[in-house]
Amino acid sequence: MKTSIATVSISGDLKEKLAAIAAAGFDGVEIFENDFLAYDATPAEVGRMVRDHGLDITLFQPFRDFEGLPEPQRRRAFERAERKFDLMGEMGTDLMLVCSSVSPVALGGIDRAAADFRELGERAATRGIRVGYEALAWGRHVFDHRDAWEIVRRTDHPAIGIILDSFHTLARGIDVETIRSIPGDRIFIVQLADAPRIDMDLLYWSRHFRNMPGEGDLDVAGFMRAVAATGYDGALSLEIFNDQFRGGSPRSIAVDGRRSLVALMDAVVRREPDVKIAVPKMPDKVSVSGVEFIEFAADEEEAATLGRMLRGLGFRQVGKHVSKEVVLWRQGPDKSGINLIINSEREGFAHASYAVHGTSVCAIGLKVADAAATVARARALGAEPFDQPVGPGELKIPAIRGVGGGLVHFLDDKTELTAVWDKEFRPVDGFEASPADGRLTGIDHVAQTMNYEEMLTWLLFYTAIFDTRKTAMVDVVDPAGLVRSQAIENGEGSLRITLNGAENRRTLAGRFIAESFGSAVQHVAFVTDDIFAAAQAMRDNGLTPLEISRNYYDDLEARFGLEPDFSDRLRAHNVLYDRDGDGECFQIYSPSYGEGFFFEVVERRGGYRGYGAANAQFRIAAQKRHLRAPGMPRQ
Repeated sequence: MKTSIATVSISGDLKEKLAAIAAAGFDGVEIFENDFLAYDATPAEVGRMVRDHGLDITLFQPFRDFEGLPEPQRRRAFERAERKFDLMGEMGTDLMLVCSSVSPVALGGIDRAAADFRELGERAATRGIRVGYEALAWGRHVFDHRDAWEIVRRTDHPAIGIILDSFHTLARGIDVETIRSIPGDRIFIVQLADAPRIDMDLLYWSRHFRNMPGEGDLDVAGFMRAVAATGYDGALSLEIFNDQFRGGSPRSIAVDGRRSLVALMDAVVRREPDVKIAVPKMPDKVSVSGVEFIEFAADEEEAATLGRMLRGLGFRQVGKHVSKEVVLWRQGPDKSGINLIINSEREGFAHASYAVHGTSVCAIGLKVADAAATVARARALGAEPFDQPVGPGELKIPAIRGVGGGLVHFLDDKTELTAVWDKEFRPVDGFEASPADGRLTGIDHVAQTMNYEEMLTWLLFYTAIFDTRKTAMVDVVDPAGLVRSQAIENGEGSLRITLNGAENRRTLAGRFIAESFGSAVQHVAFVTDDIFAAAQAMRDNGLTPLEISRNYYDDLEARFGLEPDFSDRLRAHNVLYDRDGDGECFQIYSPSYGEGFFFEVVERRGGYRGYGAANAQFRIAAQKRHLRAPGMPRQ
């Protein structure tokens, strides 16, 4: 599998782009002409620089407005092409992209275009150069790959082939199955891009909103399955125009790009027989049956404060690590309940995490079908494995690095990993008086907060490794701005992770990132089967829930037509309410802890699948009223 990416896809000058592309593990690069023109080096020097990075130049592009021109424009077009051939010869590449003309003077006609390409093919062949023709979705006369292929077919010249671009085909809704009739050896290169579904001008959509395969809404996998069926075995190249990527880290975007290609082709080979493209072997997408544990890093004083909050939620301290300053809090049935760990060790990963972020979630443990296979797939997709020496009585639990450098551990029933609670912890009595049962039965979702620019990276991370799907992005209204939110879920609902992208530091999410020095888990939501019983247990345990504005409940009653007694009950317990066509949602929140971390308790009734986005503005306003001022000591 030969992977490539266009230099236009990432930020930086040409030298920086090439370094990032090579570091990400790509085999080749498309040189976008403007990147070359803006760089002060000769074509030969650029070619050497590319090869010094261990890369091939898979394509030089774009050559515009060539076919169907009247004289004297036609003659000038051939003169321009000859000059580009000269440049390509010096640079050391043999494939040029010609995109369908948008010139207002261009004349239509398949035979006319074929005649132009036949002559161009003759000129290119004398230099050992090939030319690929691509149908732009907004081309003047040719905007469909079927017409581009017919022109190439009629040209009937070995130096002229077709270039297929997933965006141009999918954005126009062209049937991808028509690709299967194109001979694979006539496809000179395949360019791939995804995009969110947006109803807008095709050119503007393409130039600003493309993203990596798997990050958008287009059926790039279906497109690539059709390409694979032709017998094509050449380079797969990314051509991404995206304003966010142009301002992002070139190394991070390049890593995302290669991960997207590997994940895409892994999906293709599992559904399309006889694929000729050699794809890296890896286990299938991993199924997750649930969150086995959540681990907090803290010092001794803050561990005690956090423990009091957990007790208020109905958790009991049930275990202490056999060799470390680590305690286990649990609610629900032994071992299968909710397991929360507070780690106040003074060395190791958790301590390093505390030193940077303060008291925070430093690790999540996921229950998977096969822990070793999970790590193998993650590594094949470019995830960073984590390893540190284990102490006396400890099990070596496989892990990779995730959001904000935090850890994602994997446990399964195939090994002794799920025996961790028996092997590593000895039972202890918690507080003298057991807290009231909080009626919490599981973890509904884990909410990770990050800069908006990181969201696509982590969306791709989760959907490429795990058997999950992404939900539609929603806007969470904060009084200081918008926060973008998107959830990753498995089919059973046993794994839900929400990604919340902050665009400025004045929002609650942005403040959390700034105050805790980076992306991290900002809240954990627990499931209950009785929200009012859970709320009463919190009060009985001495934990006052987040107080919601009285005005919210007056509006709620009118908006949903609630019975006054029911509305009064919601108000009395500070329970937020939402309803959709499938069911109802009830939410209650703890006070914020530290730099803005908090807990949520949620009850879902019926088929409610959302996350209470309609309530976010009122919840955030209440949380901001209770936040400590920056620089003040924690409560």
